[in-house]
Amino acid sequence: MKRFFTVLVFLVHNIAFAQDHIYSQFYNSPNYLNPALNGQFEGDLRMNLIYRNQWSGVPGGLDYFTFSVDYTVPKLNGGLGFLATSSNEGTAYLRKLNLSGIYSYSVSFEEAVLSFGVQAGFTKRKIDYGRIVFGDQIDALTGIIPGSVTDATVPAMNNKYFFDAGAGINLVAGKFMIGTSAQHINKPNESFTGLKATLPMRLNGHVSYRLPLDRYDEETGPVVIPSIVFYKQAESKLLSTGFQYKYKAANVGLWYRSESGTKGDAVVLSLIFDLFVKKDMYDKVRMGVSHDATLSKLQYGNTAGSTEGALSYETTFPNRNSAASEYRNSSGNRCYDFY
Repeated sequence: MKRFFTVLVFLVHNIAFAQDHIYSQFYNSPNYLNPALNGQFEGDLRMNLIYRNQWSGVPGGLDYFTFSVDYTVPKLNGGLGFLATSSNEGTAYLRKLNLSGIYSYSVSFEEAVLSFGVQAGFTKRKIDYGRIVFGDQIDALTGIIPGSVTDATVPAMNNKYFFDAGAGINLVAGKFMIGTSAQHINKPNESFTGLKATLPMRLNGHVSYRLPLDRYDEETGPVVIPSIVFYKQAESKLLSTGFQYKYKAANVGLWYRSESGTKGDAVVLSLIFDLFVKKDMYDKVRMGVSHDATLSKLQYGNTAGSTEGALSYETTFPNRNSAASEYRNSSGNRCYDFY
């Protein structure tokens, strides 16, 4: 039993910590993608919630939640935000919770906006040993023994807390947007055992272009927005290319994601709907769904793909002064025109 438990800890230590999850609906989780996108929206207050169920056909679910709220502060020429991300990974029941604060600052030029963002917070990492079944709780004939208690010794260091930080930059110039960000820039040690297990830095890069299809109505007419999003963490590299077609309250997206730039990982279909829009006050409720069809060696028939659901809400406050309106309505496009 002691040997079995040692192997379990070794596997968790060396495999389970390695990578962050990514969202296919990156445009519905902007603060997770890049802290420079914090405060970049039409209203005064925005809330985003996104959930991802990855490989639902594989035993031991991979579930991810992210909630964010950000608030524009015209006097600071930027915004303040809060980001909470929770994950539950695999049959080892590895749970992770990150709580972070975000500050962003924008500089406006003629037909361009340059934004900077910094993010800092704490992460809690835990293995739920109460849900793990050990060898001495299994009968060779009947399977799991109901109500049995294992003799395995649970490590004293079951919870791990560490400081985590990130930063990003984003530029919107005319119909073009480009941004990059880095997470875990302090490379925290997330080991349970006391051995060093550095969380690798995650680098994101994203590029989008807004292409109006009606030259006489570029603001409210149909548009196509092709995008490229790149992720790198340790030896893992993912490249997502695709486009959104936006017209009025509907948004349809099609994406192809490859691993290390060559191996196909997934094809993604997304549908976004603005359920309620009050343009004079910039109030909006948005709902999004997407599904990843796996192309990798895991195969779609084995994984059943991955599904995401997203909900966002934006509002303005009637007592905000004219500075807020000027901040939102500076010349040229802003980040929110690309998602």
